[in-house]
Amino acid sequence: MINYLDNAATTFPKPQGVYDEVYRCMTRYCGNPGRGSHSLSLLAARKIFECRSLIADMFGVGDLERIVFTMNTTYALNTVIKGLLKQGDHVIISDMEHNAVLRPIWKLADEGIIEYDVFSTMVKDARRSPTLICAKIASLLRSNTKMVICSHASNICSAVLPIAQIGAFCQRHSLLFVVDAAQSAGHYPISVDKMGISALCMPSHKGLYGPQGGGIIALGENIMLDTLIEGGNGINSLDAAMPDFSPERYEAGTLPTPIIAGLCEGLRAVNERGIKAISEHEASLFISAREALCNIPRISLYGADHVGSTLLFSMTGMSSEQLASRLDSFGICSRAGFHCSALAHKTLGTPEDGAVRISFGIFNHHRDIDSLTKALSVISV
Repeated sequence: MINYLDNAATTFPKPQGVYDEVYRCMTRYCGNPGRGSHSLSLLAARKIFECRSLIADMFGVGDLERIVFTMNTTYALNTVIKGLLKQGDHVIISDMEHNAVLRPIWKLADEGIIEYDVFSTMVKDARRSPTLICAKIASLLRSNTKMVICSHASNICSAVLPIAQIGAFCQRHSLLFVVDAAQSAGHYPISVDKMGISALCMPSHKGLYGPQGGGIIALGENIMLDTLIEGGNGINSLDAAMPDFSPERYEAGTLPTPIIAGLCEGLRAVNERGIKAISEHEASLFISAREALCNIPRISLYGADHVGSTLLFSMTGMSSEQLASRLDSFGICSRAGFHCSALAHKTLGTPEDGAVRISFGIFNHHRDIDSLTKALSVISV
């Protein structure tokens, strides 16, 4: 019996409709979208359009043309960051960022192209959190500040940043606002247009329950990026330059139609369950797990005052890798180490070898927590 508690890495299993539609695409209509006028190409293009429509509706984007497909969230973030920042720009990021944000920002800074500062997300008064966090960002503003980037939800704990308030702050100060929604898409309501988001980046395979291998950029109004790569996209083939309009400007090469087809069904599954119901289900599991782990000897929790879908912990006298390996022997899938988020681990003060993360999805139940609790109780003896 497998208890899958690694949904922050990728959700598993997927809704049955996702598997069915990927197979249907591969066997019935997997032509190359936008590269022909024959029926299979047109059917594939129709599926791409359908998926853009579902994404635009879910994330409050007024124009389908602002939905861009990429290979993953990391690629999406690199496309946005490197497509918007110029020599001499200053950027502000949070202290909970994934390496998908930190590493491209660090590289641009190391090359002398930009400068950046990190704002603290740690506040003592949760009721005043949005005001205090915006004040911390304000304290770092410079005359050349161009962009604020933040993870909406942490990938190592359940901390969630107030992106609506940060977006409004950025609009008041004429700043670009980039949001990494890898851990929040499908878990929390997001509106690109209402929240003042310049670019929302997210994956196909986590909270949207699609296959691995897809990423999405939802662009704000009037946002134009420099291209990260160039190539064919099925239109204007006689022009050496990429088009100056979205999404074709950013979608060089063949799109992964089977992945996008599966994502369509993942989006439908999220819509059918409802984001509010999904969030409540995950919070219920989180609260039960937190309460259970608090009563197990040698267990320490990190960032556990935030309620959500992700819980981080360690066990005294055992490395995170050893603990995850022991859990695996009990059939429990977790993730150990630093989770590509050393900056966030430093913020939370985890041990020098990292910690173990469990994360919930729509197919988890309280019996998964019972299995986890029993395993940890045995391991801790």
